[in-house]
Amino acid sequence: MTRGSCLCGAVTFQLTGKMRGIIACHCVECRKVSGHYWAATSVAEEDLNFESNEGLAWYRSSDAISRGFCKTCGSTLFYKPLAEDRIVVSAGALEPGSGLNMTHHAFAAEKGDYYQIADGLPQYAEFTGGERA
Repeated sequence: MTRGSCLCGAVTFQLTGKMRGIIACHCVECRKVSGHYWAATSVAEEDLNFESNEGLAWYRSSDAISRGFCKTCGSTLFYKPLAEDRIVVSAGALEPGSGLNMTHHAFAAEKGDYYQIADGLPQYAEFTGGERA
């Protein structure tokens, strides 16, 4: 089990079951929503259990995607593909001890022009392999 929360604690949760490795997404949407690139894991939707969700709000960013955030502190927490039974969870919201590592970079060609990707991990033009829990 891995625990997580927003900055202010109005949203707290537990992740159970298998978590995917961390993917860094550099797409324009993720950069705008997070302020940089977004690093996240993914779990089966049934493996996300809220302890507290009174601060949770959802923004429908497209016909296919909703994004969950804390309406109190503004923390970006979740990305939900509506046609799938999984939920993507911000790596930054997880408490230490998850045991996860970053596996690769997605949408690397869309990265901001103010930084370089220099960690030696694979870089892909879109999502490729291993992104599902």
